[in-house]
Amino acid sequence: MTVEYPHSRRGDVVETLHGREIADPYRWLEDPDAPETIDWVTRQNAFTEAELASYPERAWFRATMSAILARPRAGVPVRKSGWYFVGRNDGTQAQDVVYVAESLPALLDGGRVLIDPNQLSESGTDSLGGFTVSPDGKYFAYAINESGSDWLTFRLLEVATGAAVHDVVAEAKFCEATWLPDSSSFLYVHYPSGGRSDGTETKALGAGELKLHRVGTPQTEDELVLRLAGNDRLHFDVEVTEDDRYVVLHIFQGTDPRTRLWVYPLQDGGLGEPVKVIDEFAYAAEFVRMAGDRLILRTDRDAPRGRIVSSDLDATFTDVVPQREATLLAVSGTASGLVTVCLVDAQPVLTLYDVDGGNTRTVDVGGGGLVGLNASPHQDEVFVGLSATTDPTTSYAVSASTGSVRALPELVPAGAAYTAPEVTVTRRLEPSRKVPYYVVSRADLPIDEPRPTLQYGYGGFRVPIFADYKPGWPGWLAAGGVLVITNLRGGGEYGSDWHDEGRLKNKQNVFDDFIAVAEHLRDTGVTTPEQLAIHGRSNGGLLVGAVMAQRPELFAVALPGVGVLDMLRFHLFTIGAGWASDYGLPDDPDQFEDLLAYSPLHNLRDGTAYPATLVVTGDHDDRVVPLHSHKFIAALQHAQAGDRPVLTRVEVDTGHGFGKPAAMVASEWADLLAFAAHHTGLDPEL
Repeated sequence: MTVEYPHSRRGDVVETLHGREIADPYRWLEDPDAPETIDWVTRQNAFTEAELASYPERAWFRATMSAILARPRAGVPVRKSGWYFVGRNDGTQAQDVVYVAESLPALLDGGRVLIDPNQLSESGTDSLGGFTVSPDGKYFAYAINESGSDWLTFRLLEVATGAAVHDVVAEAKFCEATWLPDSSSFLYVHYPSGGRSDGTETKALGAGELKLHRVGTPQTEDELVLRLAGNDRLHFDVEVTEDDRYVVLHIFQGTDPRTRLWVYPLQDGGLGEPVKVIDEFAYAAEFVRMAGDRLILRTDRDAPRGRIVSSDLDATFTDVVPQREATLLAVSGTASGLVTVCLVDAQPVLTLYDVDGGNTRTVDVGGGGLVGLNASPHQDEVFVGLSATTDPTTSYAVSASTGSVRALPELVPAGAAYTAPEVTVTRRLEPSRKVPYYVVSRADLPIDEPRPTLQYGYGGFRVPIFADYKPGWPGWLAAGGVLVITNLRGGGEYGSDWHDEGRLKNKQNVFDDFIAVAEHLRDTGVTTPEQLAIHGRSNGGLLVGAVMAQRPELFAVALPGVGVLDMLRFHLFTIGAGWASDYGLPDDPDQFEDLLAYSPLHNLRDGTAYPATLVVTGDHDDRVVPLHSHKFIAALQHAQAGDRPVLTRVEVDTGHGFGKPAAMVASEWADLLAFAAHHTGLDPEL
């Protein structure tokens, strides 16, 4: 039976790129404001809703996901300028509420509300995009994301009273307010919008510029500190050293971890001339803290798994903690030295050191996924948050001087209880390509027969993937499904070499790894192609789109979320050009051929039976703009043979995913899981 989809007009756009004619019949869907696009989205959403409403599994997953998102939760606490902060949610709130106290016991006892983002908008779609505190403890600088967009607007409160300060600093992205030592001003990264900046625009972003805002003055008077011409992919990350002597500036090209590192001496009235410690994009180098007159850095120079070094201002490195077998994921300063998180088979291990790398102490805080590590050279306390596949954040307080550990369950407010299923987690290795992965299943279910399975992956940008919590995981597991979490080349689990093996000309390795795991699941009896659903978001959405195009017979269901799906035009929109470190650029003839070979949009074939597919995106996603999903689903509906539905779900007033209200999170996961269950034969009532 052929499904009658909403009509998608096929245009006649054809371009010649590097001698190849490339048809782009859905180019018109790139304009989000065009009446034809708006009408298309409306009709597609209505069609998807009608299909999902017919699934008997949907009611069960809606009830289950609502119960999961109604569970009280708390984030990882942090101490800043003498105050303690934590985000909490009692399970009834769209956004987490920030609480503050003068001591950890007072915070554990409840603290007081400093800011409630639920008051920012009636829809609950405005969220907190991070915060900092002035060194004197007076000002709380918080960033607002509207409708899930990457755009940030900074506002100020007085911490002691909660009173609003009338400063408004707009058009910022990918930064926080970095305070100068006298608490009178802060640095931020400004991106001139040149027009609309509400998250629905698609034009290329351009380079950021470093600016200084003085409290009590209008943004129009902000001082330009640095603008570098000639490279539209440049981005800045800035911090002040704990001894108040320097501003350390990292300069990045988009998402490439290789960085230039400049050090500005702090002088009366502002910043002096920078010392260009590292002035080429040759390797990663992240400032950690000072040790006398030397910088402590985390770097991958001559150390693909990472090492900690001390450096003078001419980049002469001396090992502090040499490269080990484990991958060095994160380093922070403490009052007594350093705290590190290393990955051993994608499991975080916490270790304490003196500032010279001696007195090594490993701290047992259990396994799972790393949610947060909050430490400072000004304090002994280290706060670390971990999660498991069915349980959100558990926070611990660690003494850097003694290594003592204390769990902090008191952070979680009272509220409705949700009992997650008991699960079994096993670590496995796909033998042909040596791809590690986790298999998670309900502890009471037999493991000697194939079951409906959800396989998840990412594989890019040196991002490590853990067996950690996502709201949908306990829902799928409670229904009796099996969850598989893959560690693919391109990620950050095994250092820069592992990343390099999955980017640029090696990007196909990521897809081959994922396919190899799917075949191993089939061959070892975990599941069958008729029972296998696949899911990934963002770069993981690209992964799902690529493998379903290359091996459609291997999967029953594909769930690409907010994916990069048009690899010949991704660089033309918002921050897409910044992903060149992993993808390359189609302007380059050789990289064009690599991209064309796996671009999901360009590798769909008419008359092919593809998996049942549910694409999800948000209309305010200014990171991976929704046109990727729109063009892909239009092409897939045109190409699809057979009766497996291929649908799109476009959420309104949301972006790439962060800051999404709890009810929207529950609704989206319920639809994804109901769709997967319906087409893999999973009956959640059994």
